[in-house]
Amino acid sequence: MSEPILPRVEGPEDLKGLSDEQLQQLAQEVREHIIETVGEIGGHFGANLGTCELAVALHSVLESPRDKILWDVGHQAYPHKVLTGRRDQLATIRKYGGLTPFCAIEESEHDIMGAGHASTSIGYGVGLKEAMRRGQGEDGAVVAVIGDGAMTGGVAFEAIHQAGGLGTPMVVVLNDNGMSISPNVGALSRYFNRVRLNPKLWKAREGGEEFLTKLPAGIGDRFAHLGPQLKESIKAFWAPGMLWEELDWAYMGVIDGHDVHALREALSEAIAAERPVVVHISTVKGKGFAPSEEGGLEGMEKWHAAKPKSIANGAPAPSAPAAKPTAGAAAPAKPPQYTQVFGNALVEECRRDERVVGITAAMNSGTGLNILQKELPERYFDVGIAEQQAILFASGLALQGCKPVAAIYSTFLQRAYDQIVHDVALQRLNVVFAMDRAGLVGDDGPTHHGVFDIAYLRALPNMVLMAPRDEAELVHMLHTALLYDDGPIALRYPRGEAVGTPLPAAPRAIPIGTGEILREGDGKVALLGYGSGVGKALDAAALLADHGIRATVADARFAKPIDAGLVAQLQAEHDLLVTIEEGVLTGGFGTGVWETLSDSGIASRILRVGLPDRFVTHGAPPLLHEEVGFTGQAIADRVLAAVGSRAPATA
Repeated sequence: MSEPILPRVEGPEDLKGLSDEQLQQLAQEVREHIIETVGEIGGHFGANLGTCELAVALHSVLESPRDKILWDVGHQAYPHKVLTGRRDQLATIRKYGGLTPFCAIEESEHDIMGAGHASTSIGYGVGLKEAMRRGQGEDGAVVAVIGDGAMTGGVAFEAIHQAGGLGTPMVVVLNDNGMSISPNVGALSRYFNRVRLNPKLWKAREGGEEFLTKLPAGIGDRFAHLGPQLKESIKAFWAPGMLWEELDWAYMGVIDGHDVHALREALSEAIAAERPVVVHISTVKGKGFAPSEEGGLEGMEKWHAAKPKSIANGAPAPSAPAAKPTAGAAAPAKPPQYTQVFGNALVEECRRDERVVGITAAMNSGTGLNILQKELPERYFDVGIAEQQAILFASGLALQGCKPVAAIYSTFLQRAYDQIVHDVALQRLNVVFAMDRAGLVGDDGPTHHGVFDIAYLRALPNMVLMAPRDEAELVHMLHTALLYDDGPIALRYPRGEAVGTPLPAAPRAIPIGTGEILREGDGKVALLGYGSGVGKALDAAALLADHGIRATVADARFAKPIDAGLVAQLQAEHDLLVTIEEGVLTGGFGTGVWETLSDSGIASRILRVGLPDRFVTHGAPPLLHEEVGFTGQAIADRVLAAVGSRAPATA
């Protein structure tokens, strides 16, 4: 057996001088390191196994960080991290205080851009290379690695259009594995699937050209004399790269993305061309891990991310035997996931009203719309990684009388802000925004935390905002949203398990802009929660009771319109009003309460609890809640300080 190479690699410079055979071996060692490590700790998995050879080829050809390697999204960049001095830290990835889940410019000089949203690498690359051409910074090669799923994002095509027009000398590596997280959709996906590694297509093209030049009676000679015209015509008919060629990009492909030698040759030629070049490679998502590689689309989707301790000895770990319930006692049922509750509720709403349809932007299982896809596929739409199109599509549906529900993570909905403003709110269209992953989502970090939606939507005229405190309220609020006929309406809900409230037998409508008091207090403190803030309010109230303070607890339910009567009553009857929200304070729910009271001429004493004016790191939500003070204990301590008692609250 050859001596291991990976232990000797401390940075990209250690790849120089290695033979193609050694580099191929190194790629496999990187793959095995990822399988072993991520299988134990959990994290992005399948996409990284597919880019091991590519990362090795890139770092062996280029001089990072002088040459810029841009990894789109970054969930495919674990091999890059391993090769750039972070091999021994990989076990900390996505953990609080450990490596970031995506590329981050503050983590390594080799991470050129920090991004967790797809389709941005080419745009970054155009800017980097054009700055170099103008003498800014050190000149070097620029290579953007983007998946075929990310190519469904319109911003990628905007960058391609610009680079082709400018003649920007950069390379795009199109990593074609047939998937993003869910199977790719749309005409572009079918195009890539049709051309990837299709030898019949290439042989037919070459054979057709040769056949035409050998036709008898002088006809073949005439075709031969046509030269470039003939070749361009044949290429236009057969070549899979015409999409790029017509945009003034040179096209190379399709290259085997697991052949280091072929990759190095293609990359070297592309960089030397000094013009826009795309290198179309074919890889297998989950390469080297049989359940993903051999499980087809279902296997690749299942192993997009690995759960902690899901792999042992390079294979799926055996399932732990279920614990036997105590004799005479039934095992307590776990609360459902909010996403599952939403997905099931949407199916029922579709059955109730034929106008209702669901829309996702390449996140069907992540948003619960896989349930709708299975139950009522004709009412389900996936637009790909194209949130702007999702909202424009919803606008068109609404104009024609449908009731579209755009189910998009809070953080991803940011990408469609102009469409929300210009195409939905301005025209007062009946579009429902269902925002999953609201609040601090955990290990994926600041690119995925859904903490801005209250503030960025509350400013818009015609918009209604609401958030459930539990799974039963989520069912009622979706029903309310679909009955609403006076413009756009949005509901936000967190990731993970709900609180265990029984689901209603039938949904009911909630009057728009009304909150409710859940617990009457003694007139000293009122805690007004919004969404997940209600649970924190109840926790804080229990702790305050140990200090002789019986706090009133209320659920605002709506951040717009705010229940002005309720907040005026709470302010009038209590010494201190505390607002609690899992979103940024700037422009958020608490600010809205203060504005409501101020506009009514009411002098108010308000303590706002929410998230700070900074980007919060990655880590398990309980740890992040502790860091930012979004816990019952921290809220109780702040209330005690505000009302004059500085004795610490007891747990």
